[in-house]
Order: sequence, then C-alpha cells, then structure tokens
Amino acid sequence: MSNELPRGLRNNNPGNIRVVKGQVWQGEITGSRKKDKSFCEFVTIAHGYRALIKLLQNYRRKNGLNTLRQMIQRWAPPHENNTTAYLRFVTGKMGVPADCVPDVGNRDTMCAMAAAISEMENGIPAQMPDVLAGWEMLNE
Repeated sequence: MSNELPRGLRNNNPGNIRVVKGQVWQGEITGSRKKDKSFCEFVTIAHGYRALIKLLQNYRRKNGLNTLRQMIQRWAPPHENNTTAYLRFVTGKMGVPADCVPDVGNRDTMCAMAAAISEMENGIPAQMPDVLAGWEMLNE
C-alpha cells in the first residue's frame, strides 16, 4: 500500500479544480514546472483553498447558483460523481439542509464548505489553519 497523498493534496488543490484553458488562479503553477495536465497545481495549499472558495463564491455571484444543492451539483456533476452522496456528505459536515442558501461572504460558512469538499475529494479531514489561510488570502 502506498503512503502517497491523494492527488488533490499532492497538487495543493484540495478541491481538485480542473485546468481550464485561459484561466490561471493566483498561486497556480504553470508552464514547465507543472506536472499534472488535468488538474490545477498550486504553490501552497492556502492558494488551493483560496481558489476553491473563490470558485464557490463565483457560482453565486456570476452563475446565480443560490443553494448548496445547486453549488454541489455544479462542483460534482452527476456524469463524474455520485452527486447525491457528495451533497449528503457536505451537508452532514456543515450541519445544514441541502437547500440552504449559504452566505458566500461569511468566513465560517465558506471555510466549513471548503473543508467538507476537501475531505470528500481527498478522504482526509482538512486542516482548518490551511483553509483559514486560503480565506485570508482571498480577502487581502
């Protein structure tokens, strides 16, 4: 059995954000230093959490997704994931119903959501100081 970290943590990308042509996140590794062609890689785990939280905020602000259910359906679409189980996991960790409307400007809410997504993606509980560091980077 390998002691290797899950891909998302190896890439400092706890949400397993996919590479999108033309999109470069703050702190994202690009060019010849990049090893993973499918998923973003970040300089630090805080940069990865920053991108995860920013993307969730954009779901509300730019895409009009209001409920946690809508956000998770976009984040973990059924053609790639068991979206129902994913949503159940995140809502269970956050202690909220699937149709709640999270305050995307609230630190505690967004850090709880990011931590739950990270744990679902990587199978390892998030380290809250790392999640909070991502939030702080976002709001500098």
